[in-house]
Formats: sequence, C-alpha cells, structure tokens
Amino acid sequence: MKKVLAVLVLALTTSISFAQDAPESTPLEITGSGDLYYKYDFAKTQNIKTSFGTDQNSVSLGMLDIAFKKSIKKVSFVGEVSFGPRGQYQSIPNGDGTDVNSFHIQNLYATYAVSDKFSFTAGYMGTFIGYEVISPLGNFAYSTSYLFTNGPFQNAGVKANYKISDKFGAMIGIFNDSWNSYKADPVKGLNAVGGQLSFATEGVSAYLNFMDGSVSGTIVDLTATFQLSKKFKLGLNAADFSNEGDVGYTGAAIYPSYALTDAFALGLRAEYFKSKAGSLDTDVTAFTLSGNYKVSGLTIIPEFRFDNNSDDVMFVDSNLAPTSSATQVLLAVVYGF
Repeated sequence: MKKVLAVLVLALTTSISFAQDAPESTPLEITGSGDLYYKYDFAKTQNIKTSFGTDQNSVSLGMLDIAFKKSIKKVSFVGEVSFGPRGQYQSIPNGDGTDVNSFHIQNLYATYAVSDKFSFTAGYMGTFIGYEVISPLGNFAYSTSYLFTNGPFQNAGVKANYKISDKFGAMIGIFNDSWNSYKADPVKGLNAVGGQLSFATEGVSAYLNFMDGSVSGTIVDLTATFQLSKKFKLGLNAADFSNEGDVGYTGAAIYPSYALTDAFALGLRAEYFKSKAGSLDTDVTAFTLSGNYKVSGLTIIPEFRFDNNSDDVMFVDSNLAPTSSATQVLLAVVYGF
C-alpha cells in the first residue's frame, strides 16, 4: 500500500527500520504538500457525497500539509499538521464542539524500537485501515472512494509492531473507543482493539486489518498492491463494517494504473459500495478515471467520475429531482515537498 509521506509510512506499516547501530540523532525531516482543485458536477450542485473535492464550480483549496520527523537512537517522533478544509474540518474532529474550525493535527505520536524487530507506538495516528489516505499525495485519484469516506481517518491509542520475517509482519493495539477521536469517553476509555497482518515483497504488498469496539463497531479490511510490471500496477481494497442496529456497509474497489510515459499515467478506480439494512440500505457503483502528470514536485490530476445508484435516493439532476446517477469532472494540482 503506497503511503507517500514518510510520516504515514511509519504509522501504517509493520516493518521496523531501526538498526541497532543507528546514529545518535538524525536531522529533522520536513515533508508535506499543498493542493487546490476545480470541480464541476453536471447537476450544478454538490452531488457526490464522498470526502474532499466537494465545492461546485469553484477553484477551491485542499490543504497545506506539513510533517516533521525526528529520530534519536531507538526513539522516533512524528508530528503532522494541516491547514485548509481537507486537513481541518473535513477530516479532523472539532476541537471544542463549538468552533466551526477544528484541530488540525493529522499525526502526533512516538515510536520506541525495543529491537530491530519489535517496537511500540503511542499517540494520534493516521489509521492503518484502508487503501486511500487524507493526503492527496498518497492517492492516484483526487476524489475519494465511499470506502475511504465511511471508514476511519485516525485512531488514537497504543500499538505493538513485530517483524516476523523479511516478508511478514504483525501489529496489535488498543485504541480510543471511537474512530477519529483524540480523546476517549472517560467511562469507556481504550475499549477498541485492532490488529494487522502484513506481507510485503518487491512486487506485492498486502495488509489484512481488523478493529472492534463497542462504540466504533467492527471492521475487517483488506488492502493490497501488485506491481505487475514496470508500468502497470493494480491496487485492491475490500472491507466490511457493522455496528449495532444492522448499521454498516460492505464494498470493494480496484485501482489499475498504467504509466504511459515517465511523466504521465492513467488510473481507474472501480468501486462497489453497499449500505446495510440499518443504514440507507442502498448500493452504488462508481468509476473514476484519473490522469497523473508529474513535473518536478507538481502533479496535475484531470479526473472524470461517474457514480450510479440502484435507487433514486443518492443523487439529484439539474432540477434537483432525484436521479440514479451523478457525473463530475475535476482538475487538481498537488505539490509535494
């Protein structure tokens, strides 16, 4: 699973990269990104309710994201902050319940490597569940999937990582009672448990993820990436989530992409998503065709998206009447540093 920012790689993978003969201290690493977009929905309204890229007929901001990493011997610290809609109120819980803005800490955690195979991490971390991430640098498409929008963004807690072999890894942790919360209900506390099994070789990476809590519910998630050739890559995400009252969803998405040149690649996201009976009880298929043109640190992303619903309950047409489908075009620019 590709996680472009080094800070997110540390949070989501189970391999431990600390060497016992590591230097006393490493330089402070600073990475990040900035992005903006233009989107037009042919119904002339905000129609597709997945995360980010929602403003209609507008040149709009995504976020400015800045990540810091510092390692001293066996201890590593990561802090990541973001500014703008994508990195604040669209993805981070409100700080005090009254301010329309929000805390903008994406990651704040520390890792202690007991050995080159075993480590502990504690803090507020980008979730280990799912294929897509908040930062647009980590995704091929700029718009996001239904699986991403309905899954966790962050988890706060403590986890242990163990490198079983050169190919296999494992993680287990305890987390706050709810997703995307930097503080727990004082009565319930750390009542969610999560785990991950990972497999990684030069051309294949796969992650089987699990989380269960009395408040957050139960989610099982599989993500995988296959580098089938130098130019062709295939991604996969499948998940099932359930909570009390038959609330939940099940879905799957595939992500084929092909590099036409060193600078330009085309990618498709094909997704099926179905809400369970206690939710909206509907299903949707969504197809997103995206291009990635890269020059230096800049990525230009033209995108065409078509979503279709089994019932006329999710989308509207230009007269605001219920309809079964929605179509949008989008152009985004993302700069990574």
